[in-house]
Amino acid sequence: MDVTRQVMCLGLAWLLTGCATGTGTVVEGSLQPRHFRFVTVVSKTEPGAGGWREACLHVPLRRDTGEVFMCTLGVGMPLETELLGAISPELAQRISADCVNLAAQTVLAATTPATSLGLACKELRDAFTLALNGAVRGSRVAQACHKVTTPVRAGARSHDAFR
Repeated sequence: MDVTRQVMCLGLAWLLTGCATGTGTVVEGSLQPRHFRFVTVVSKTEPGAGGWREACLHVPLRRDTGEVFMCTLGVGMPLETELLGAISPELAQRISADCVNLAAQTVLAATTPATSLGLACKELRDAFTLALNGAVRGSRVAQACHKVTTPVRAGARSHDAFR
């Protein structure tokens, strides 16, 4: 079932990336795998599932009114799972990017001009957690970043981040 969820997450993210929401809160472009600069925080010392990596993103959520809210995403993922085996850094980046873009489309499409961007950020984290954990069991998205990560700020002018 996890493999099915992973395929759905990746496929839907590919189809939905870059669509406007029509609510005044928009997505232009998408986060790319390179935005997820994972750092190993728990090394694998034994065969089998284990290990842990973290990445940190600061994503500006924007409204056409000029309102901006910096949404922090502390992303954590195992290095290896029983179901998927070893997860390369590149695969971890690709899965993370696909799942966050799917989550953003889902959440921002449901926002209204009355929805606070802080609430939209929380809902984005929740939806991202659901998608990411469905793709790689045990993954999570937190409000704060691990102290060893270097935050990556998705650039507002780069046409590759949420805006």
